[in-house]
Amino acid sequence: MALGGAVAIGAMTAIQARVNGQLGVRLDNGVLAGWVSFAVGLVLLSVPVLLRRSGRAALGRVWRGVRSGGVPWWMLLGGACGALTVSTQGLVAGVLGVALFTVGVVAGQTLHGLLLDRVGFGPAGVVAITPGRLIGGLCALVAVGFSLGGDVLSRAPLWMLVLPFLTGAGIAFQSAVNGRLGQRIASPLGATYISFLGGVVVLSASVAVSLLVRGAPHPLPTAFPGDLWLYLGGLLGAAYILLGVVIVARTGVLLMGLGAVLGQLVVSVLIDLVWPPAAGPAPWQVIGMVLAAGLSVLVALPWPRRRRESGSDERGRAV
Repeated sequence: MALGGAVAIGAMTAIQARVNGQLGVRLDNGVLAGWVSFAVGLVLLSVPVLLRRSGRAALGRVWRGVRSGGVPWWMLLGGACGALTVSTQGLVAGVLGVALFTVGVVAGQTLHGLLLDRVGFGPAGVVAITPGRLIGGLCALVAVGFSLGGDVLSRAPLWMLVLPFLTGAGIAFQSAVNGRLGQRIASPLGATYISFLGGVVVLSASVAVSLLVRGAPHPLPTAFPGDLWLYLGGLLGAAYILLGVVIVARTGVLLMGLGAVLGQLVVSVLIDLVWPPAAGPAPWQVIGMVLAAGLSVLVALPWPRRRRESGSDERGRAV
């Protein structure tokens, strides 16, 4: 069930990437699109958190924990990583397409998830590095190599290809941090709310700088499109971050990320087939990078360990 939830997280992430990407294109400002996504999610989460006694109690535990040192400051950084995610979606996914964006995220998420699990940063504790996990990380890098082939580099600047990798690393860190915070305050919903609150604060400062440097869309109130589906990114983000806080303690950072990869890959390819991007990869690249990224998931799953444990249990029962 936890892995099924991880796949659902990936599917929602892929849809959110295209929604926020198109909003960023329409506004001509990816950071502003990310702020809109986070603001919508924060408003939606405020209803169950602030109106329920358990939600207010969770926020009180966060405040007391920060003051006493029981909740370290780094547990509040999940929102900053989420801000990077939605901003990158607004800047990149609408131009490169969801499939290419997803492969970069897969690589960053896989390699960083491997590291975070090894040092025990996530709520599942220390997870050993196995040969399958190492091979899975290498396959993720092969997928990135496919994505950079052909004339992708000539059609898109290098920074657009690097940002998804950094986003994947941020997603892995966000999953670990939010999971730890959810455990510490005994409230996944409260941890999700804190993540969105932090993201809105970071993005508000970023939007202010962006508007000062680039100027605001003219006229600003009417620059926002009237299509309601372009504002669903916040709802999707709230749903998958809350789900991630619940399941990461059961799967570990890497395994949850790899399960999400399956959902991301399938849905992102379908989206790009139905709605081709402006500067996406060629069909042969899509096939190669999806196969390599999918292989990274399969080889990293802990099948051998489960078989050995099952066999030892059977021998124990026979004795």
